[in-house]
Amino acid sequence: MTDSGRDRTWLVAIATAMWGTDALWRMPLATSLPSTTVVLCEHLIVTVLLAPLLPRAWRAFARCGGKQRAAALVIGAGTSALATLMFTAAFGYGDPVTPVVLQKLQPVFAAVASFLLLREGFRRGYLVFAVPALAGAWLLAFPDPTQVSVARLMPALLALGAAALWAAGTVLGRLLSRELAPMEVTTLRYSVGLPTVALVLLLRDGSITEGLSNIGGALAVGWANLGGLLLLALIPGLLALSLYYLGLRTTPAARATLAELSFPATAAIVGVGVLGETLTGTQWIGFVLLVVMITALGWNERAGSRKVVQPEAALVRG
Repeated sequence: MTDSGRDRTWLVAIATAMWGTDALWRMPLATSLPSTTVVLCEHLIVTVLLAPLLPRAWRAFARCGGKQRAAALVIGAGTSALATLMFTAAFGYGDPVTPVVLQKLQPVFAAVASFLLLREGFRRGYLVFAVPALAGAWLLAFPDPTQVSVARLMPALLALGAAALWAAGTVLGRLLSRELAPMEVTTLRYSVGLPTVALVLLLRDGSITEGLSNIGGALAVGWANLGGLLLLALIPGLLALSLYYLGLRTTPAARATLAELSFPATAAIVGVGVLGETLTGTQWIGFVLLVVMITALGWNERAGSRKVVQPEAALVRG
């Protein structure tokens, strides 16, 4: 299935901005539930809601070629499940800086992968948007952008692995969205991700008995947490991803991965406006850079005369 509509960088930015509302529900849940429990329940809730679409999605999967099938499996198992678990595990080493720093490499990974896998080229004008946007993300991430260090190997490897998987998810999502409807891609993502998370819990302690106990414990969330889990699964989860894959149908991956930087900008708004956090002067500069660059990129690719990303191009143009 193809879509010849106009560029939807703006829709990717809106969808990923919805991911920034994640903290509204994840932060309260983090005080009462293990992170693996939250990830498992997110996948379970959405998979149950999408159950009527499962036969259609898997029939579409069966009709796909080998490349598209591999993409669906990587998106579900890697991007949806393992990347989230790896990123969360990186914080478990007591270093809150390393995972956030290395996550900023995701757009770099995605730009390279989009060229290698999708043959999407980009002109040098792409850097006019990419460099300030990455700088803005960096400034927004740290109260003092000069006081940053990457000191430990294991959290660095986990964070790099998560960033690479998320970047692969953008590129492969673009590939898959050319053939499948957005809801089919979303359904496959969650229905593959759910057994992957369950398998991680099952094998985590090296014992089937312990693994079954882990899964059983993860599902015992209590009624007080159910509302937060539902909102988390529905808003930054199901709704955002459905819009995201709709946008990816006509948005090159190199362009989409910059639009995804709307996520930290929205997270900053939520943090300041709702959760009572404060931003330093440099963080506000980073916020403005992000918003301006993402908006400018979307306008240029939608209405500008010289596009900076060329779908299915064979080489980087000057």
